[in-house]
Formats: sequence, C-alpha cells, structure tokens
Amino acid sequence: EEQLAQSGGGLVQTGGSLRLSCAASGFTLGDYAIGWFRQAPGKEREGVSCLSIKDGSTFNQYALADRFTMSSDNAKDTVTLQMRSLKPEDTAVYYCKADKTFGLRRTYWGQGTQVTVSS
Repeated sequence: EEQLAQSGGGLVQTGGSLRLSCAASGFTLGDYAIGWFRQAPGKEREGVSCLSIKDGSTFNQYALADRFTMSSDNAKDTVTLQMRSLKPEDTAVYYCKADKTFGLRRTYWGQGTQVTVSS
C-alpha cells in the first residue's frame, strides 16, 4: 500500500521542542514536493514548511518561521519537521503532504497528528 505514515506529536510546554516525521511506504519521495500543514479548531489550514526533492537533493525550502526546520533522509524515505520555541498558538493538527512533481500527478496525505502546547 502506498501511504504516508506520520509519527511524533504530543503535549509540550511553551518554549519546548517537538519533532514530527513523515515516512513514505510503497513509493519513494524522489521527485516529490513535501509540505507540512496545520489546522487549528475554527481556523483555516495553513502551510508550515515545505521542500522539494530532486536527484537526492532538496530545493525550494520554505518555513513559516525560523523555528520550523525541515529535513529529509533519502535512505529512509522520510522527512522530518523540527519545531522549536513552541507557543500555545502552534496548537493544531499537523499533516504531511507529498505531491509528485514529474510524470503522473499524484498526491498523498499523512493521517495527521495532534500537537498541543500548554501555557
């Protein structure tokens, strides 16, 4: 089965750190654009960070803030989102998304994971 499996998330205190992971199974993340999105109750979904993978390298990195950092592990077909200096307003469900950038168009979504930052 081709899918994205998320791990990480949980409850942290203000100022803490958390790492989210998104692993591809049944396919490879080569030639994909991968992004992290979040949605809080009553709010619209917003982009947090994204990057593209091509020929084993990452390109076009974006982050909503410097305290969010994405990285990729090509050997494990996994991308991670390192979050630092977390704030209560970061509380949301976080989703991983992968979009194929070459050939047949295809999109995968992770199952989502809850991140809660206590004040």
